[in-house]
Amino acid sequence: MRSIFSKILIWVAATIVVSLTGLLVTSAFVSARLPDRMEFIAQTQQAQLRRALAVYQEGGPSALGDYLRRQDHEYHARHFLLDRRGIDLVDGTDRSASLGRAGPHPWPRVRHPGPLLIVRTSDDGAHRLLIELPPPFGPLEFLPYFLWILLVIVALGYLLAVNLARPLRALKAAVERFGRGELGVRFVSDRRDEIGELGRAFDHMAERIETLLTAERRLLQDVSHELRSPLTRLVFALELARTATDRDGALARAGKEAARLAELVDELLDLTRTEGDPDARIREPVALEPLIRGLAEDCSLEAERRGGSIVVDADPGLVVPGDPELIRRAVENALRNAIRHSPAGEPVDVHVTRRDGSARIVVRDRGTGVAPEHLDDLFRPFFRVEDDRNRESGGVGLGLTIARRAVGLHRGNIGAANAHPGLAITIDLPGVSVAPTGPSPGDAG
Repeated sequence: MRSIFSKILIWVAATIVVSLTGLLVTSAFVSARLPDRMEFIAQTQQAQLRRALAVYQEGGPSALGDYLRRQDHEYHARHFLLDRRGIDLVDGTDRSASLGRAGPHPWPRVRHPGPLLIVRTSDDGAHRLLIELPPPFGPLEFLPYFLWILLVIVALGYLLAVNLARPLRALKAAVERFGRGELGVRFVSDRRDEIGELGRAFDHMAERIETLLTAERRLLQDVSHELRSPLTRLVFALELARTATDRDGALARAGKEAARLAELVDELLDLTRTEGDPDARIREPVALEPLIRGLAEDCSLEAERRGGSIVVDADPGLVVPGDPELIRRAVENALRNAIRHSPAGEPVDVHVTRRDGSARIVVRDRGTGVAPEHLDDLFRPFFRVEDDRNRESGGVGLGLTIARRAVGLHRGNIGAANAHPGLAITIDLPGVSVAPTGPSPGDAG
């Protein structure tokens, strides 16, 4: 049941069906019990008629009047003994008109307003007992029998109200909490109607807002933290350029710090873009082999300057869904990190294989590796291991952070392990498939 409109419509229809069924069942139950009661009432009224005739014959109109008044009081109705013409034997009133509207059954179908009239005729047909039951009479007498139907309708209505109101109240509470700054709150509902769709739309909106705000806050924190030192050194270098004898050296140092600041800003912008609006990202099939070989060609000059090379071993035809630019940047950062920390003259190996439904990309250098306790720290912003992986030999400490977040946006995994010698960065991208080799949107060549 995916629509609230359909749910209400079906619920109301079911309520009506249940109500009608209950009405029919109750009516059948009441009707089944009526014949016995009707027969008993008819026999009682015939006995009243015979007794009234006996009293009239023995005591005349006065005694008959006393008897009928006692019957009126006992049965909460008016009783009249009439002759064949409809004349009242107590006071001589002509009640023939009432006879025409009376019937023989205790619950006749009355088609006119006024009291219910019942008539009983003596065995010889000469006398009639007219019984007048005061209105109202009929439906209210049976109200207790039908009360359970009303209770069922009320119960069904209550369940419908709860079914609709409870999730709406929960969504309202989630929205209020989110508005107070609890960005991690979510509605989380498995309903498939409009309320569920509204809740999922809220969750999607909240996730996007949380992502954007978190990225913005992290950027501000990272910038304020990382820019302090190079700015201080730049100011110091400029001061030296004004006062030192070796002004060219001071200016060269200032230029180096300015270049480092430019690199840092570029890396921070790239990091922020990887955490931007999820809906703005491209999702398309990305062929990995041409992308990796294109990256290797782009980075080969940097490796050759260090006397090394890049060796690519990629299974052909592997395709993963995702953003080709983000995948390229993740692999490129891992590759440039390996080139930067690989000893002179040593190659950097890149392997691309299929494993457990994912594409596995392994980038390995042959450097000194990293202490085991720092392997996870490699993916933290601005983290640098001392000694070999420091500011002089490394970058600004954001390359692997960008790679981790890019891979995370593809619901993949990235990790580091010592390869003895060197360090191996492993990237797993899910949803791999095998397609004929050839150019693709992700071909970076």
